[in-house]
Amino acid sequence: MTHAIFKETVFCLKDEMYRFAKRFVMSSDEAEDIVQDLMMKFWQKKEELATFGNLKSYAMKAVKNECLNRLKHHDVKMGFADFQFHRSELYQIETNNLKDQILGFIRQLPEKQKTVIHLKDVEEYEISEIAEMLEIEENAVRVNLMRARQKIKEQITKLMNYENRQITG
Repeated sequence: MTHAIFKETVFCLKDEMYRFAKRFVMSSDEAEDIVQDLMMKFWQKKEELATFGNLKSYAMKAVKNECLNRLKHHDVKMGFADFQFHRSELYQIETNNLKDQILGFIRQLPEKQKTVIHLKDVEEYEISEIAEMLEIEENAVRVNLMRARQKIKEQITKLMNYENRQITG
């Protein structure tokens, strides 16, 4: 089969390949992409394909296989996207729950520790400014801040240990 005859034969199959692909993928654009990709592959393998007896059968099998591959790839991509979305939702819930837990721990602190940790870690005041506002020594601010953070750290550690036991137990 000469290149001219091969080219003519393959291009005659183009419309049939398109219709066949569209039945699988249900999208004109996707079917066109499939046929175009296959036409490129066929052209690159023209020497080899020229020896085939039934080029139409080969072309239709190629269309079917390419369609199935793309559909499978699409399903995998969608499955992964769903998984990622679900995972990000869970992370958001966990983050919000942890934030709520920490705020609860802060609310349980003695009043002075609660005030100091809020002014330092939320409002971002300097130790000297907090001491002036609360009319206490800077050292007292540091001690209250350290105790507040230590209590919250202990509560978070207990929470994480409990969560880990729930997951592994």
